[in-house]
Amino acid sequence: MLALFFQTYLKLFFVLTPFFAISAFLSLTQEMSPAERKKTAVKVTVAVIVSSVILYLYGRYIFDVFGITLDAFRIGAGAVLFLSALNMVNGGGKKFDAGKDDDDIAVVPLAIPIVVGPGTIGALLVMGSGVQGYKDMFLACCALVAAVLTVGILLFISSSLKRLLGKRGLNIMSRLTGLVVASIAAQIFFTGLRNFMLN
Repeated sequence: MLALFFQTYLKLFFVLTPFFAISAFLSLTQEMSPAERKKTAVKVTVAVIVSSVILYLYGRYIFDVFGITLDAFRIGAGAVLFLSALNMVNGGGKKFDAGKDDDDIAVVPLAIPIVVGPGTIGALLVMGSGVQGYKDMFLACCALVAAVLTVGILLFISSSLKRLLGKRGLNIMSRLTGLVVASIAAQIFFTGLRNFMLN
């Protein structure tokens, strides 16, 4: 059980693209005071927990509504996640507008779509659908919440991380995260393709 917890935790942690999220967070909150930045980090964490847990637990019902097989969705989600990972590896990143001064950027765009983007949504739906039984589902949800809380802590101390790693260090970590996410995406894609071909 402990091995399943850590395996799920690590997968979800990297799927949430923490170092890309840190870079975007620092960019969008650069005009904020340290206290406001920490408050925003807490809001982002709560928003990501709520959205990701809902997707993880109830995403499987989307397949029933639209008549999509899990393996077909694995292929599509794997491809989208791989493209997101490729973008990170290449050092690219979509530019997000912080909006007006009175806009709350914690939910949009920080939580969605920066942390929980299209590739992450697809991965959460696929991973959640593959968990069977209430015991495993509870364990997986605990791992998901732990992964999001870890990302939230990194956002909370993002200023210190920037001083420690520097802009180049964060960029390198983001690229390394992209490589891990690309591997997860390939596994999702080829699992779906193999099952689709066998059926």
